[in-house]
Amino acid sequence: MKKLFILLLAAMLLFSGCTAPKTTEVTEVQSTQQPELTQYNSTFLSLFDTVTTVLGKAESEEVFNQRAEAMRALLEKYHQLFDIYSEYEGINNLKTINDMAGKEPVKVDGEIIRLLKDCKAFYEATGGKVNVAMGSVLKIWHEVRSVGRMDPENAVLPDMEELQTASQYTDFDQVLIDEEASTVFIADPNVRLDVGAVAKGWSVQRVIEQAPEGMLISVGGNVAASGPKDPSGTPWIVGVENPEGGSGYLNTLNLTRGCVVTSGDYQRTYVVDGKYYHHIIDPATLFPATLWRSVTIAHDDSGEADALSTALFILPLEEGKALLKQFGAEALWVNAAGEKFYSDGFDAYIRQ
Repeated sequence: MKKLFILLLAAMLLFSGCTAPKTTEVTEVQSTQQPELTQYNSTFLSLFDTVTTVLGKAESEEVFNQRAEAMRALLEKYHQLFDIYSEYEGINNLKTINDMAGKEPVKVDGEIIRLLKDCKAFYEATGGKVNVAMGSVLKIWHEVRSVGRMDPENAVLPDMEELQTASQYTDFDQVLIDEEASTVFIADPNVRLDVGAVAKGWSVQRVIEQAPEGMLISVGGNVAASGPKDPSGTPWIVGVENPEGGSGYLNTLNLTRGCVVTSGDYQRTYVVDGKYYHHIIDPATLFPATLWRSVTIAHDDSGEADALSTALFILPLEEGKALLKQFGAEALWVNAAGEKFYSDGFDAYIRQ
């Protein structure tokens, strides 16, 4: 899974803003007294292998906690459905589908069908750059990266011949989706699903769609808002992390509704012979993509933004710009020299 970091700014930025009015009824007359809303936040661990933070204003901490818990519970549902490593009692998830590859169709929750249909659309729109049927290749990288991070002195690269063999089993057309029967069947027993390039952002989008107005959720590098942080329209402030590290940001962005998603080469890395290798694999080379240090997407749909951030990280600039236009999204690219490139409409998000 690619994991990037769009960092929320310091508390003084995130938690500042006007007190939001809300009318209430007191006995038999309409009161003009407007209760104060207070900013709260809640953090959850382990979902999608990252940190989740929920922020929002509410009349009380109890009210906020109820809202945050509903968002967490929905995110956990998607985490379990889209998990390729773990089983959960009473759930047929993506691991179940992979385990039954070449054997029989698997009856699944409709949200898995919905996700995979969107993944197929991303596959077609990106010319195969976003391919969730690359699980056989990504599994090899995941294993050597995990070993290399635990035992850096013995870190190695995957065997190229093994990667090339695995790449023969990445045909999305082998993933047969029967929407009416709500089943998924991988016809080729060697094909495996890995939805890490899409699932987190896709799940965040489903959560924010059902959230009350004025909530913000950050799941690793995916930040989404259901509206401004108060009724006066105060935007949330989101900082885009510098790939070089340090305390500064590449840009600070205003976000009232929609999302900001970043893919970068500075997370989930490991080192072999002094060189860093990250987790975003180019299907053409079967190795980590090297054109960009990071790509940030601003868009109204977090699932599409997650897929776009992966695709644009692999594509040259002009091809990436053309793809952006298909989805009506905006982007910021950073290359190895630290140069920044912007799509035409990205300036609208930059905090002045």
